Amino acid sequence: MRAISHLSAAPIRFPAELVEADIERCGRCMTDPPLDFAFDYAFQPIVDLATRSVYAHEALIRGPAGEPAHTVLSRVTPSNLYRFDQACRVHAIASAVAVDMQEALSINFFPNAIYKPEVCIRTTLTAAREHGFRLDRLIFEVSETECVSDRKRLANIMAEYRRMGFTTAIDDFGAGYAGLNLLADFQPDLIKLDMDLVRAIDAHPARRAIVRGLVAVCRDLGVKLLAEGIETVAERDCLLDLGITLMQGWLFAKPAFKAVAEVDVRRWV
Repeated sequence: MRAISHLSAAPIRFPAELVEADIERCGRCMTDPPLDFAFDYAFQPIVDLATRSVYAHEALIRGPAGEPAHTVLSRVTPSNLYRFDQACRVHAIASAVAVDMQEALSINFFPNAIYKPEVCIRTTLTAAREHGFRLDRLIFEVSETECVSDRKRLANIMAEYRRMGFTTAIDDFGAGYAGLNLLADFQPDLIKLDMDLVRAIDAHPARRAIVRGLVAVCRDLGVKLLAEGIETVAERDCLLDLGITLMQGWLFAKPAFKAVAEVDVRRWV
């Protein structure tokens, strides 16, 4: 774990329409019940092999003593989803500052918990301001496996987040409900390939063909492609040959509970 120090940052600029006096309350902030359980975070680095550097860290939900994510997520219900989503954002930012994170922070969000993006984002903006964390260092990623009935609405939420200065990402791409239709509606900054496409890709011609096609599509759309779940050198080298340099997985570093994980320098090449 790195030594904890004050995190300097450039002044944060907030959109004028988000001044507190002008924010329209959606009502859920006041009516959803408070959370009756605690949670914390582990952080896993996302590496850029082109520059041999850490691109970002993903905040991964854990129990207060490091328990697996399902022990927390199993307690999330429709009645506390909004509070949980808001608490995740605030706690992730505070935790990143506490471990002296210098790179970008990637936070998963729940699109079904968002009523008006310009209203629901205010706690995130406040947390960033209070902790001195620049908005352009925040990545919001939504899993394609999230069952979102209104794909257009999700695209609008992500477009609004980008307008506010955040980086946007689609996680688990190729595993869920939306697929290429979501990509057609909105082109995020990042797409994270589902690990099932990545697993043993060096020995699986069909997976290589699919990923090769996605590399070409993302290049044409100006979207960065990130492969997650990398566990072997052969997977890493195959993905590099296909043109992917952003990667995440146990080959580089396991998630570190309440700490910034160090990347094994032997894994860069």
